[in-house]
Amino acid sequence: MKPVKLNKTLLSNFTSLSLLQISNYLIPLVTVPYLVRVLGPGKFGLVNFAAAFTAYFATLTDYGFNLSAPREVSINRNNRDELNKIFNVVMTIKSLLAVTSFIILLAIVESIAKFSENRSVYYLSFGLVLGQAIFPQWFFQGIEKMKHIAAITVLFRACSVVFIFLLVRTETDFLSLILINSLTQIMIGFTGIAFVMKRYKLKYELPEPGDFLYKIKEGWHIFISTSAINLYTTSNTFILGLFASQSAVGYFAAADKIRISIQSLYAVVSNTIYPHVSLLINESLNNGIKFISKVIKSIGPLALISSIMTFVFAEEIILIILGSEYTNSILVLKIISFLPFLIFLSNVTGIQIMLNAGFQKEFSMIIIVAAAINIILSIIIVPIYLEIGSSISMVFTEVFVTASMTLFLLKRGINIFRNRISLKG
Repeated sequence: MKPVKLNKTLLSNFTSLSLLQISNYLIPLVTVPYLVRVLGPGKFGLVNFAAAFTAYFATLTDYGFNLSAPREVSINRNNRDELNKIFNVVMTIKSLLAVTSFIILLAIVESIAKFSENRSVYYLSFGLVLGQAIFPQWFFQGIEKMKHIAAITVLFRACSVVFIFLLVRTETDFLSLILINSLTQIMIGFTGIAFVMKRYKLKYELPEPGDFLYKIKEGWHIFISTSAINLYTTSNTFILGLFASQSAVGYFAAADKIRISIQSLYAVVSNTIYPHVSLLINESLNNGIKFISKVIKSIGPLALISSIMTFVFAEEIILIILGSEYTNSILVLKIISFLPFLIFLSNVTGIQIMLNAGFQKEFSMIIIVAAAINIILSIIIVPIYLEIGSSISMVFTEVFVTASMTLFLLKRGINIFRNRISLKG
């Protein structure tokens, strides 16, 4: 009976996250075509440059808890005292890091002219950081009650769409767009944390210093990894904005929005299975690899086909969704079209297997090297090739990550494609 219950839980979580990802897909599909036309490449680029900049602070505030905490919650789901301790420690650290992040943001914006000339953009964009910091997605994910995430998120994002169409009518309304997005994320965050505390009878108390310091030390490698991941994902938009015009950022960001929408269709699988894989690998690495192998065989071909279709029909996609003003985005979309497939593979090899199987240090090292490659390559080619250079750098880096993680597992005797394990070293 236990496997049946487990399958029902996975199915419920998959359905809930599918609803969430569908909303993540449909909302940009509805709003992006409108916004790119209303704001134009310049202001659309500025909004996305600010989002990329504040994403660094979101990474700092998260401290890798969206990867480490779900596993801990999943293992201790039947121990209320331990859950309460985990909740208190994680939320305390995230709150302190949010305050630290704002102080750093304040110092940068007020001391550097490129940022101070649009200070309102960056201060309003910080609301996204605050909202993400307080939203306990990691708890929902670990307890495997993803329907609550879906309900909360879809409700507020649907409301935000209405306000976007009502309040963002011209190019000068770009601040209204940022405010709507920030307030939406903050409302999602506060609603989520209130729901968790009431539903699971959690009570906030300052954690013991020992627990606090242990969690900081324990999460260090994952924090470094997620920071490095951010350096070769959102940094492409940020670095491009340092060397190029806001319009160039707009061309790149618009195409990348389409790529992210496609990729989000497969991200639901990763988010759904992560706590389950944690439990399986905690009990038996062999069972975990068998499960992952089935996921690859079922989802991998779909990710590959969607990437091929995106490449083939890139021009039609850009013209229909973005309009003729964004013809510069066509080549960008062609170059990054295979990222959903590559990122699906790197998620399986890295996050699902390496982190759960205890290879955190090796995972971190691969990601750190990848981040260094991306930054160096971007600094070299972005000033010359602008948004095309950013696209090439992003794809090259992701190929390196996927290949490195796959080769590492093979050297350790783990073949995820043939469901074969022969542990070495």
